[in-house]
Amino acid sequence: MKPRVLFVSRRVDTPLSPSLERKWSAVGDKLDFRVLAGGAGGNGAFHLVGRLPALDGAAFFAALPARIARQLRDFRPHAVLAQGAHEAAAALTARKLANVETAVIVDIHGDWRAPTRLYGSRFRALLNPLADRAALTALRNADGIRTVTAYTTDLVRDLGLEPTDEFPAYMDFDSFLREPPRPLPDRPRVLFVGVLERYKNVDGLAAVWRRVAPRVPAGQLQLVGAGTLQPIVEDLVRDVPGQTNWTGRLSPGEISAALDDSTALVLPSRSEGMGRVVVEAFCRGRAVVASRVGGIPDLVQEGKNGLLVEAGDLDALADAVVRILTDRELAERLGAGAAASAAMWTISPEEFASRLRALVERVAGLGAD
Repeated sequence: MKPRVLFVSRRVDTPLSPSLERKWSAVGDKLDFRVLAGGAGGNGAFHLVGRLPALDGAAFFAALPARIARQLRDFRPHAVLAQGAHEAAAALTARKLANVETAVIVDIHGDWRAPTRLYGSRFRALLNPLADRAALTALRNADGIRTVTAYTTDLVRDLGLEPTDEFPAYMDFDSFLREPPRPLPDRPRVLFVGVLERYKNVDGLAAVWRRVAPRVPAGQLQLVGAGTLQPIVEDLVRDVPGQTNWTGRLSPGEISAALDDSTALVLPSRSEGMGRVVVEAFCRGRAVVASRVGGIPDLVQEGKNGLLVEAGDLDALADAVVRILTDRELAERLGAGAAASAAMWTISPEEFASRLRALVERVAGLGAD
């Protein structure tokens, strides 16, 4: 018998992308599952809650315990796998509401304190005490904790807790591995890919590029992403038009092509979990210039596959970007190191699903078939 698992996540959209189809197909081979999440569409195993025009996040989490409790009574899962500490808090409350003993496992992909501090409106900061208390209570009362990098494992151990398991999240890199990395472009260019939010330090990157552009007249910055800091990017494009380009969204194949057209990836985050885009850059043989924060140092090694600077040090970041754009030999050497690092961070959907099943069986006390 396959273990029954309820996945709880903040956001999932259907129809699924081909990469997510592969992931959930592999999970379905190992687990009998349902997904409860905020998102568009929904069918079969996916029970999705549509987005509200205002206060969507607050409304989602306020109603989440009751929604999980209904799934616990109806589906009777052996375990709930919550994709974050706040989702786990809702699952623990739901367990009491449903009066069941379902195991609750929490996935930790990054710093659980970041969502109310470095995402969206600054008014979210008013939720800091409540959100922090809920997250810490959930971590201390969960039946199991899964981390994805040494950084997230250290976050959990700092609380005096020990993760049940550590293994990477499944991420599909097919679009980035279909052909060997291409040579660096003739024109120096750095690429930023990510949501335009404070935790990605988009405001700091804009300030850095205003310093770098005069020092590297042939250099270009390509930004890809959308978010609440979009006006900052629009101002940068207006102020440095000949050297700055911005696109709201690209497909994985288009991001792969954008990496091929770039000398390096720049990631100046204030907070970061595993950093999928770092692995994408590695797959295309591109060095990464990044802040030494969160899970980034687990992937980026100074002088081997990228350059690291202290978070918030804009002068050091500007100097590092100038170095990578003006020293082609350095960029090529670090790019080769990046390509060699890619295999360390890729996991097949089948291996991911097998690790999930083993985690669920261990935490829920189930015997393997």
